Amino acid sequence: MKKKRTLGEWARSRDGQKLFVIVTFMIVPLVLLFVFTYLPFGEMFGYSFFNMKYTGARKFVGLKNYAKVFQRDDCFKALKLSLYYMVGSVVQLALALYLATVLSFKIKGGSLFKGFMFFPYLINGIAIGFIFKFFYTRGFVFDSVLQWCGFELENLPYWLKDQRINNWSLVGTSVWRYFGQNMVLFIGAIMSVDSDLYEAAMLDGANKFQQFRYIILPSIKTIITLNVILSITGSLSAFEPPYVITSGANGTGTYFVVMHEIAHTQQKVGLASAMAIVLLAIILAATGLQKLFFKYVFRSAEDEDIHAGRKREKKLAGIKAKQLRAKKGGRL
Repeated sequence: MKKKRTLGEWARSRDGQKLFVIVTFMIVPLVLLFVFTYLPFGEMFGYSFFNMKYTGARKFVGLKNYAKVFQRDDCFKALKLSLYYMVGSVVQLALALYLATVLSFKIKGGSLFKGFMFFPYLINGIAIGFIFKFFYTRGFVFDSVLQWCGFELENLPYWLKDQRINNWSLVGTSVWRYFGQNMVLFIGAIMSVDSDLYEAAMLDGANKFQQFRYIILPSIKTIITLNVILSITGSLSAFEPPYVITSGANGTGTYFVVMHEIAHTQQKVGLASAMAIVLLAIILAATGLQKLFFKYVFRSAEDEDIHAGRKREKKLAGIKAKQLRAKKGGRL
């Protein structure tokens, strides 16, 4: 009969040490995640029900802070600015998908071009803000380039002051920085598609657009969904370009910039916490709606492909049946 091991013997054994290592590697990151993520979030959620500063007395106000988020003009107008960044994210994804499709195939200098396009994503956001602040300044880089193209400086707008165009200028900064990341993700997904599918499609007479529509898009739908979710949620929380380039002046203050102003300048910590919770709810709702939308779109595309496949099979079966009847008629 096998002798039963004591707890100390089991702990010194290979099985005990293996379990100890597994539990240790699980506990450490979970503790860090709780301490630096979930605990601060819980504290912030509690702050949202108080009228308070960073120091001093607190006054419980219930849901009044949440009501103020929708009553204050600066909060609501800042939230509407996210629409600019959402439009920019659509342009960003379309450009990234187009370039990824082109660069996924063997072209001369493709690797160098990928590196150039991805490089802006590696630069610190604050540094990019200072670069574009200089770039858009009146009479500097961008205006100089346009003057070389024949434009007069007097006819050019103030890219960071004119409220008809300054938010689009900031959106262009975000597109320039992030589309390289989307492009690399798309390239990785496209290059994982089986090359035999392209050869079969070419034998069937499919052109490049048809290959893109019926082979590439269905194969990378997971990455498309991921990139769209990241881009839309990122547009709701845009902060670095408006904060560094314009400091939120001239109608460029996004939701995060206004929240920063309320929390750190006006010292309204409770209201800023409520703004953060409201933004989280909006992001979660937007993410859920996007998932449902793409689930419906891709399911419809799959149903269409299945229907087309069945139709093609029926057509082939009819042709074969005619050929068999023709052979039988020839024998008679």
